[in-house]
Parts: sequence; C-alpha cells; structure tokens
Amino acid sequence: MRIFVRIVDASSFTRAAESLEIPRATATTTVQALESLLGVQLLVRTTRKVTLTAEGAAYYERCAQILAAIEEVESGLFNRPENLRGRLRVAIPGMIAASIVVPALASFRALHPHVELALGVGQRTLDLVGESVDCSIELGELPDSRLLARGLGLLERVTCASPAYLARYGEPRHLDDLSDHVAVNWLSTQTSRRVDFDFSVAARTSKVKVDGFIQVSDEHTYLACGLEGLGLIQPGRAAAAPYLASGQLIEVLPKCKPTPVAVSVTYVKSRQISPRVRAFVDWLADVFDNAPGMVKAAPSLADPPLWPVLDTQCLNELNTASH
Repeated sequence: MRIFVRIVDASSFTRAAESLEIPRATATTTVQALESLLGVQLLVRTTRKVTLTAEGAAYYERCAQILAAIEEVESGLFNRPENLRGRLRVAIPGMIAASIVVPALASFRALHPHVELALGVGQRTLDLVGESVDCSIELGELPDSRLLARGLGLLERVTCASPAYLARYGEPRHLDDLSDHVAVNWLSTQTSRRVDFDFSVAARTSKVKVDGFIQVSDEHTYLACGLEGLGLIQPGRAAAAPYLASGQLIEVLPKCKPTPVAVSVTYVKSRQISPRVRAFVDWLADVFDNAPGMVKAAPSLADPPLWPVLDTQCLNELNTASH
C-alpha cells in the first residue's frame, strides 16, 4: 500500500522508488502483485505518465486513510511526542532555513528524537505531490491550488546597502532620490521577471523601479551582491540582521518600509496529514512566532500599525515616486 500510494503521489514509478530508496523494479513488481491479488487494474502506465483507473482511485483513497491510521497508532502511542518516528521531507527557501529554521532545529530534535528530517533548501518552486514532499515553507502567494496552508506570519524586509555603495552614490533621503541609484534586482523564479522595489505606507503598497546592471534569483547571491556594493537590496530583515549589526550593511529610508512578505507552511489537500507533519507544523508556528524580523498578522486598516506611521512627507514622496 505504501509503495502504491507513493507512486500515485509522485505520478512516477521511478520518482516513487527513489523517494522510498528501493529499486524501480521492486515498485513495479509490487504493484503487479497487488493488482493480481485484488483482481483489478489499479494504474494505467504509458511511457509518459501514470494514471489511476476508477478502481485505483477508490483504492488509493482508502489506502491513504489506512496508512495514516497505522502511522498514528505506531507513532503517537500514548500521545507521547518522543514516539513519533519516520522521515519527513521539507522544502525551505535558503534564507529562511539559514536565518530562522536551522538555528532552532535542536529544539525539534529534543522534542522528537526519532524523526529524521530531509531538508530541501532552495528557491525552486516544488511540486509537492509529484516530488513526494511532506510540507513546504512558501513566501508570498501559494503556487498551487491543491495545497492547504497555515500562515506563519509576515517576514519584514529592509532596504539597505553597503558602506562602499553609499560612499559612491550617497544615501537616499527621500524616495525620489532612488532615481539616482542602482539596485541589485531580484528575478522571480515563478515568473522569470524582475521584481521592483516596493514600499508600504498606510496599508497601501506602491512599487518603485530602480535600475541596475545585475539580476539574481538566488537569495544568498542577492545578499552577497549587496555586501559587495553592487546596489541597493531589500532582503528579509532576519537574513540581513547580522550584517546590519556589524555595519557591513546600512539601512536606508528607514521611515519607508518595504512591504512584508507572507510566510506559510503548505501541504497537499488530498493527503491525510500524518502526526509527524502536524508536529513539525506546530513547532514551526512556535519558532516563527518568536523569530526576529517576523510579525504575526498582516497589516490592515483596522489593525494597529506594525511600525511607526509614516509622516505626510514620506507619503507624498511615495505617491510621486510611484508615478
């Protein structure tokens, strides 16, 4: 049942076998034996894809429920966290991993010593279903309607530059000064387009185009370019904090804050959520609640401001720069 469910989730015998660390031939013969035992065809195989028959779809749903129940009994006996066992595959953006999650992992290990974590760190958007990932930390809008999400808060960002850059170009005092500056431009991995600088004022978001000669789509490279004086950057405050503290980066336009980014942990709707995933998501929520550079709720007109309200001059500058 586990092999069959993993093949369906991955839509591939090969990917399923790799994630289970078994030979592909074993996955094939196991499903053939299962179909022979049940007397029905569960999967339709072609050279390009694997699809479920009607009987296979019904069997898959029951298998997923049975396997989740077995795991809950085996892992959560007496409801003791230390009894959780097994492997958990998690996808995390690099800077979130380095600045927030990894520094706190010892506490998860202490709570759940028998859970093995496989962290896929990077900026690439994953197919949680096809790649058999248990959960993923996402920034911004969710890429897939098949996902369920739990909000972890908002990641604050900061506009900053190196002392060498500011010595060459001067420090921008107002938003309209940005026309005389250059930026390290972020290249979206989802759209392959450049992402303009943005600022949030009185619950409004406005984008400001700042030209530059380099575009990057890797978080570590983005931060490295800023440290090397190649332009202004808007990284997450948590990632930039050590460099701001050491003076290697200097915050500019402190009254005009970049728009914070929503952070969520996502998992697949159709899957029965395992005790391991529930435990990890609950732990993540606690970690992000206490992480520096995170705020708990999205700002709205009804909510108190998350930072000091900007003065009228800054608001007027933003309106001018956005036009």
